[in-house]
Amino acid sequence: MTGSLHRAWWLAGVAVLALTACGSKPLSRAPVEDRSSVTSKPLSPPPVVPPAQPDKPLPPGSENAGKPGYYTVKPKDTLIAIGLETGQSHKDLARWNNLENPNRIEIGQVLRVVPPVADHGVAVAKPVASSSVTAAPIAAGASKPASAPASAASAPAIATPAAVATPTAAASAPAAATDEDGMGWIWPTGHGTVLAGFDEVKNKGLDISGTAGEPVLASADGKVVYAGAGLRGYGNLIILKHNNIYLTAYAHNQTLLVKEDQSVKKGQKIAEMGNSDADRVKLHFEVRRQGKPVDPLKYLPPR
Repeated sequence: MTGSLHRAWWLAGVAVLALTACGSKPLSRAPVEDRSSVTSKPLSPPPVVPPAQPDKPLPPGSENAGKPGYYTVKPKDTLIAIGLETGQSHKDLARWNNLENPNRIEIGQVLRVVPPVADHGVAVAKPVASSSVTAAPIAAGASKPASAPASAASAPAIATPAAVATPTAAASAPAAATDEDGMGWIWPTGHGTVLAGFDEVKNKGLDISGTAGEPVLASADGKVVYAGAGLRGYGNLIILKHNNIYLTAYAHNQTLLVKEDQSVKKGQKIAEMGNSDADRVKLHFEVRRQGKPVDPLKYLPPR
């Protein structure tokens, strides 16, 4: 009995030792991967692609840029200034280009500055249109291109020589051009001295002295295509169109005595001299040949 008890105690001791050894040995566990940093991180949003912007529309008439008979609008241009530069009425320019508001043109816009074929065709097809301008005969020739054969038949005598005039000959020999064109130019003032002569860069005409209120005269028969103060640097201005070749301009007036679309005769009083937009009383007088400034002294008779 004692031996059995002793053996039992011995087995219990061995068991205790085994359990102690097992308890001191760290348990081996399967590694655990922490995926919280991956699963909890929000996905980056896709890059934002801005919507495609439509191309800026080209200015009206851009397809005609550089073509003969067309003009590309520059900064500070106005329809009146373009008319003076191209030898056309600003009203004709507005009509030829279907401008709803002639005061709104944009830089880069391309404008027609010669009559479209249909324009002079209508005048030929409708005799009433020609007769309606009887009071302003020069304008009838002005609305038709120089090459149109019908102009010689429908335009009065003054416009006919201009329509067949040779531009090169007139430009190279202005003295002969005066007789050939049949204009019979006269001085726009009864007297006065030339304060500043023609200069292609600095002065596009003549500056003529005078007194306030002195009569300003039409230098040749024509039609008023502009009367107003809308052209910077010219003050109260009158522009006459004499035919499809020549314009004359009368600037710095005190009073304007004619209106647009009115026909005038050579020597008719059209304004009174003044100093509007000028440093003194004077008349600035220009002759434009197909829109290009030319020296008026080559066309006016000697004084």
